[in-house]
Amino acid sequence: MELKLTRPICFFDLETTGIDVARDRIVEISIFKVYPNGNKESKTWLVNPTIPIPPQTTAVHGITDEKVANEPTFKELASQVHNMIKDSDLAGFNSDRFDIPLLAEELLRAEVDFDMKNRVSVDVQTIFHKMEERTLSAAYKFYCGQSLENAHSAEADTMATYEILKSQLDRYENLENDMKSLSEFTTRKKSVDFAGFIALNNEGKEIFTFGKHKGALVDDVFDKEPGYFGWIQNADFPLYTKKVLTGIKLRKLNTK
Repeated sequence: MELKLTRPICFFDLETTGIDVARDRIVEISIFKVYPNGNKESKTWLVNPTIPIPPQTTAVHGITDEKVANEPTFKELASQVHNMIKDSDLAGFNSDRFDIPLLAEELLRAEVDFDMKNRVSVDVQTIFHKMEERTLSAAYKFYCGQSLENAHSAEADTMATYEILKSQLDRYENLENDMKSLSEFTTRKKSVDFAGFIALNNEGKEIFTFGKHKGALVDDVFDKEPGYFGWIQNADFPLYTKKVLTGIKLRKLNTK
């Protein structure tokens, strides 16, 4: 089954220095772009993360400090990456919880504005977990009947994710071949920021999900404790979380 698209969609995968969205860096990124007319394009970049790659991480994806020493930094690649994805929906494997948040941090760090306001995301892992409960390699074997060669290579993982989604649409009749519908199906919770520090309550209003103000309305907290905004901006929170909170604060100021 081919995807029914009303706009391009970019399948992508990151290999990184670790799993901390706020602190770790990209060492490889692969993007596979599918257009509504069926055209496709792909690009893969090795990236100098500018920080050491831990040996335990190299053991997973095989990328060493030496391999990326002469590669461009993400800041040098940011405009190319953004130009490829800026008109597209996004898809990946565990992308809602890891790849998209980390990519957002890298783009914002490179001073490239990024958000998900005018796009949707489809997390193929969530479809798999809701239907079968497995890993990427097992998903590829289960849905496509093949063994995944070069697992933890960004390009191999990206292409496997694309093939898995098409096979999932073939297998499950209740999955609608529509990116907005698939995005809703793969959304785990109503988070406003990628890291899940801010969510929507049942009334659709932003609340904090952590700390002493857990469950409180963001607007109420900013009214009662104005310094809380400044504390978050100066603390070690993800850049995208800070961007979202800045937007909420500005919205509140503009409505006064």
